[in-house]
Amino acid sequence: MRLIALDIDGTLLDSRWQLPEANRAAIAAATQRGIEVALVTGRRYDFALPIARQIGAPLTMIVSNGAVIRTHDGETHVRHLLARETAGRVLDLTRAWRDCAGVVFDRRRENQIVLESINEDDPIRTAYYTRNREFLGLVNPLESCLTEDPIQVMLSGNIAKMREAEATLRDVAFAAEFALAVTVYESRNFSMIDVINPVCSKGASLAEWAALRGVAREEVLAIGDNRNDLEMLTFAGIPVVMGNGVAELKAFGWHETSSNDDGGVAAAIEHFALREAAPCA
Repeated sequence: MRLIALDIDGTLLDSRWQLPEANRAAIAAATQRGIEVALVTGRRYDFALPIARQIGAPLTMIVSNGAVIRTHDGETHVRHLLARETAGRVLDLTRAWRDCAGVVFDRRRENQIVLESINEDDPIRTAYYTRNREFLGLVNPLESCLTEDPIQVMLSGNIAKMREAEATLRDVAFAAEFALAVTVYESRNFSMIDVINPVCSKGASLAEWAALRGVAREEVLAIGDNRNDLEMLTFAGIPVVMGNGVAELKAFGWHETSSNDDGGVAAAIEHFALREAAPCA
């Protein structure tokens, strides 16, 4: 085992978005053995960084569903932006869901996330906006923010609305110009769609990083819970699905660990990476 790839939300963090001590300790033990650990997440770098800092070990950050890869020192090694012309067409196509839309840029702090308006009636998105207030900018119309290539266009809202938006995006003539990373939380009736560079996915960027590091896929353990983890798990030599994972992932028959509230990440790391004779399949 040379590389462990971990999703954050629903995987590394428990259902209260807290980092269990068992997970932190298992990651620290793995890095002490010389195993590289990467957080592979749909979160932006600055939104994932507070989680990484809680772990207290050197981590690779594969963020924005693979659009950006940074090492623990903050150095950017890989960046795949979405063409702003494509972003503009996506915003025009999804105008019916404008209250659900935002554009994310690779910027130091201000205006990383640009919105047309903030809906204070949505508790899930309001909580996200509150935690990211220093990175928010408001622009009307939203298209006018596209002065440079963004990382992504993002849509979020209830599952029914996001399914309609996803179907529209997948059926458009220029669909080859972008990729979709979709996350669904059935229990919260909440879904997110990230429209990103077409070469991107968690799996494609994990494969790209493994190649740069000289790591074979058989030497990669990946753990995830949701639809946007599919490509990452497909690439990894040892794919592990969380006990709280979506049925779509469990249908592949991959190894299943316990839930995010029961230390599933720690259990998988201990089983596959920290035993003296860890299995390779």
